Amino acid sequence: MQQRRALIVGGGIGGMSAAIALAESGVDIELIDLDPQWRVYGAGITITGPTLRAFKALGVLEDIMAKAYTGHGIQVCGVDGAPLRVLPTPVREQDGIPGCGGILRPLLHTILSTRVRAAGVQVRLGLSVARCDDDGDGVSVTFTDGSSGRFDLVIGADGLFSRVRDLIFPDAPRPAFTGQNAWRLKLPRPDGIDRRHFFLGGPYKVGLTPVSADEMYLFLLQNSTEKLRVPEADLHLRLRELLSAYGGVLREIAEGLSPRSEIVLRPLEAFLMPGPWYRGRVLLIGDAAHPTTPQLASGAGLAVEDALVLRDCLDESTDVESAFERYMARRYARCRLVVENSLEIGRREQAGRPIEEQTQLVEQSLEVLAQPI
Repeated sequence: MQQRRALIVGGGIGGMSAAIALAESGVDIELIDLDPQWRVYGAGITITGPTLRAFKALGVLEDIMAKAYTGHGIQVCGVDGAPLRVLPTPVREQDGIPGCGGILRPLLHTILSTRVRAAGVQVRLGLSVARCDDDGDGVSVTFTDGSSGRFDLVIGADGLFSRVRDLIFPDAPRPAFTGQNAWRLKLPRPDGIDRRHFFLGGPYKVGLTPVSADEMYLFLLQNSTEKLRVPEADLHLRLRELLSAYGGVLREIAEGLSPRSEIVLRPLEAFLMPGPWYRGRVLLIGDAAHPTTPQLASGAGLAVEDALVLRDCLDESTDVESAFERYMARRYARCRLVVENSLEIGRREQAGRPIEEQTQLVEQSLEVLAQPI
């Protein structure tokens, strides 16, 4: 069979994972990203057990475990910082992985981009797609720099505000503000934070996730009727005020905030896109297809799983469209569960529901996600 040629639009976690996975199957890959410097933004990300399993299948788990945090369980605490219970982070024994973890975004980007380059993927930066013309036998792509190319398939991995989605599904739902804003802060990790922590029962959901032997990140979810906009110079003051109701380690963190604190504030936006996530030979993966909120810490994991399942489906199929049909049959229900349950957990948080109601759906969802993809 003639070697397939694929264009991947977007050099984030999903796009890089797809490039690595498909290149290993002999697909000729061209990957493009809009950012000329191929930068990554944000503090850290939480990694679930299923995400670690996906990284293992992708061949990067050892690199991640060497520099990131991995462990088991989520310590639930009250507003005063006192421990209440530990939520399990279930994994299958045969998978041979920890139950959860955390990693700095720039480190994960370095690990994946290094593997992309080593796989011989052609990487072009500072451009996106202007047109995708699918004639049934292939896709002719015009890029925003005026160049063009011909591909057997195109993968839109260009995130929440996907250009590829706009081109092939102009009537698709738009990202919707969920009513929550995520504050994130990278800071040193004290000895007592030996696993993920949730602080529940207060005015906001607050969490701590270790990302290395000596670093962690804090997140705080603040409700609002509109997207919050805070001047950068005031971020530490506002976050200190939000944390004022909490005791224990959170009080210590609040007292240590300064203008030099690395704080990021972003609105949470998501939507459930109906299937199929492809048209002809063009397929959406990751946040371009199923953007979710962070309540189940599964956005990155779903993107990596997308890449692995897509590789399997292409290997098993003689034509691209039948591969995409197989892909949707394996991915839609799982991705829908994450999006819908994450949004529901967020609604329970915003309504100030009892701690048990907030954690119940987390536990149920993690049990389901621990099963094979």
